[in-house]
Amino acid sequence: MSTSRLLMIVLMSSAVGACSAQDIYGSKGVKPTFSFPVTNNDTPYTRCLGDLAKVPGDNLPVISVGEVADKTGQREGLAESSVVSQGISEMVMSAFYKTGKTRMVERFDLRIPLAENKMAESKMITQVTQRVGPVRASDFVVLGALTELNYNILSEGAGLYIRGIGAKGRTVIINVGLDMRIVNAQTFDVVYVTSLQKQIYGFEVDANVFSFFGSQLVEFSAGRIKNEPLQLGVRSVVEMGVYQFMTEYLGLPGKPECVLERTDFMNDYLNKQKGL
Repeated sequence: MSTSRLLMIVLMSSAVGACSAQDIYGSKGVKPTFSFPVTNNDTPYTRCLGDLAKVPGDNLPVISVGEVADKTGQREGLAESSVVSQGISEMVMSAFYKTGKTRMVERFDLRIPLAENKMAESKMITQVTQRVGPVRASDFVVLGALTELNYNILSEGAGLYIRGIGAKGRTVIINVGLDMRIVNAQTFDVVYVTSLQKQIYGFEVDANVFSFFGSQLVEFSAGRIKNEPLQLGVRSVVEMGVYQFMTEYLGLPGKPECVLERTDFMNDYLNKQKGL
């Protein structure tokens, strides 16, 4: 780089640096970029939960949701951030609420409710007519964990390049697994257990054109990656687990399109071992 060009860059940088943000962008700042609107956060099984709300009856069980933790142990990146959502308990609460057929009581984080009660007892709250009443007991407690996150159940790909022109494609399938149990709050009996898994699909297509022009390598590439959201898979197994409990244990009527898809992959293995 020539001395004159370097001097020009330094002078331009100094000129920009001397300007304030308002000089560059105006006194009101910049218009923020906004792409897509806020939407509902549904899975294919959300409608199944919503249909339960249409079932007549008001003898609703009282549900409290405990810890449904991420126990996959999967971390990524230098910051060791979690791969899957740490809000699985909250997903379970949302799923039960969507059914319209339960009463939920808070047991997951009691810090604020207990503080409210303490302030009421100390007459520190402004609503002097409010009294600390009895806390509703739970009929059932929900516990569990996300127990599996398996990479590369299947990965396939192919590519072809001829004289610097070509393309490649790749597909990947992973899965998540949930184990959830329902406990009778009075007897501590485990009354219902479910173990579910959801496979998650993604694909990648990449095309490249590269060639030498004299001593310079010029490359053009284009591609597309589309992955089924991992957290959507987590929410899906959660909603199916709640739907199972409501229909299989509590006896609410289910719908054919909402039943669990059952596979025979492991039965096929046993049958093969027996020579069937």
